[in-house]
Amino acid sequence: MTSATATPVVGTGSRADVAAAQRVVVKIGSSSLTGADGLLDVDALHRLVDVLAARRAEGKQVVLVTSGAIAAGVGPLGLSGRPQDLATAQAAASVGQGLLVARYAEAFGAHGLRVGQVLLTVEDTVRRGHYRNAQRTLETLLDLGVVPIVNENDTVATHEIRFGDNDRLAALVSHLVRADGLVLLTDVDGLYDAPPSQPRAQRIREVRSAADLDGVEVTGRGSAVGTGGMITKLDAVRIASASGVAAVLARSDQAAAALAGEDVGTFFAVTGKRSSRRRLWIGYAARSQGRLVLDAGAVRAVQGGRASLLPAGVVGVDGEFDTGDVVDLVTEDGRVVARGIVAFDASELPQLLGRSTHELRADLGEGYDRELVHRDDLVLVRGRRAAS
Repeated sequence: MTSATATPVVGTGSRADVAAAQRVVVKIGSSSLTGADGLLDVDALHRLVDVLAARRAEGKQVVLVTSGAIAAGVGPLGLSGRPQDLATAQAAASVGQGLLVARYAEAFGAHGLRVGQVLLTVEDTVRRGHYRNAQRTLETLLDLGVVPIVNENDTVATHEIRFGDNDRLAALVSHLVRADGLVLLTDVDGLYDAPPSQPRAQRIREVRSAADLDGVEVTGRGSAVGTGGMITKLDAVRIASASGVAAVLARSDQAAAALAGEDVGTFFAVTGKRSSRRRLWIGYAARSQGRLVLDAGAVRAVQGGRASLLPAGVVGVDGEFDTGDVVDLVTEDGRVVARGIVAFDASELPQLLGRSTHELRADLGEGYDRELVHRDDLVLVRGRRAAS
């Protein structure tokens, strides 16, 4: 079936917004902090810190999301490259994390700045209580004048090492701390309309709508020491721009220029209003526990942004979930249009699907005539496919 097509969203703002941002999140990838010998590149780390310290000297706040713990542990452990098995990767992270933070503390200390380490796992972004605790910790560090150094807690997580090389985490942190800008630093100087190795590839200076990415060929493959390819970076900037945060993707040696609003990398304009932390948690941070399949009428109603999801518009249910879990709302061809907090257990839904609230009240009594997902617990999501 073909569902209604949503009106394209054209982004607002400019690179000047990033330059003027009072609070900015900067993320740097493993490949930008690791030398050809597989060891932590201390000179590269110091160059980044010099840029961030200059930003702080302007009276602005910075949160640094850094990769590199596993890469930093590879050399000291005598490994030939990034570990492929989970246990060795976690051991490398355990060794490398201490070295990485010590280097950051030394580098920022030379500028009279203190750092605070914040290690997060997937559970800290999918469980709302953990999510709010992380937010309070980060806010308090910033209030105390500390530079938060955020990294995934690779030493204990089972999924985190494949989480996208901190890109998605950086976008979520930018919303957690109500940042005004997000800068993703990597080993390429922006987004290209084709693989940069191709002679005719052109840098895309700015992205203002999904249409600007039509026909763009990107890869999900990261570098030898990192896990995040361009796909994870695009996912991250979509999260940021859709929640009111302007973003720039640039090469690590362009950090100062990107923060100054110069024409480097790729600028991603804001495409959505700044939403509540709860709505961002529903839309991007929480792990979906299942999905509800909507008919064409329900898709149109949900995409209109003012309607709750009623049982009459649902034609299928997948997964095992409980009341209060987050589920994907998908079209019959599997395209995710929204996510929301469901008001029934999965086991209760088959008897409700396709029926009006009047019928349900008459047959099953009061309490069964309510919405499956209330509009206040529903967040539209663009451009995502449901998991198979």
